[in-house]
Amino acid sequence: MSLPHAILTALLEKPSSGLELTRRFDKSIGYFWSATHQQIYRELGKLEAEGFIRTLPAEQPARGQKKSYEVLPAGRAELARWAAAAQDPKPQRDPLLLRLRAAAVVGTGGLESDLRRHLELHRRQLAEYQEIEKRDFPPDRDTPEDRLRHLVLRAGIDLETFWTQWLTHALAEFAELPGEAPEQN
Repeated sequence: MSLPHAILTALLEKPSSGLELTRRFDKSIGYFWSATHQQIYRELGKLEAEGFIRTLPAEQPARGQKKSYEVLPAGRAELARWAAAAQDPKPQRDPLLLRLRAAAVVGTGGLESDLRRHLELHRRQLAEYQEIEKRDFPPDRDTPEDRLRHLVLRAGIDLETFWTQWLTHALAEFAELPGEAPEQN
């Protein structure tokens, strides 16, 4: 449901080809809404069939030339409708949390090292987000558009900060465990 809206958003920011969209997803939108190259192309076809986007005319017709797309008024209206609609938060589904719950009944073997690995991954992601913030959002970038984009990045920074703090706490708890949790019958 949200991939078409992510594509509409990206195309409203800048008309692009499918390949350019894929690259932009890898560098920005993909941090919070990922999509494969195939998914993006499939959605582009659907969005065009629905009259939400159109292929831009080529400057010079050539076989195999990449198509670029732009959003039509119907696409802008759909994106505005979707952005304004109420939506409930999604329930949290995290395999790591489920594995911790399972470890309470089957033992913690191997889990501590994976917690350390997760901590390192979250630390790296946090550092990357902080670098993006430093590079792309200096204090003088204060337009409403920049403030909203920065707000999205701040969500990523805050989530990674949460995970690094929580994992640090979890590892401290593991250090205090008296060995493997007893198995229950």
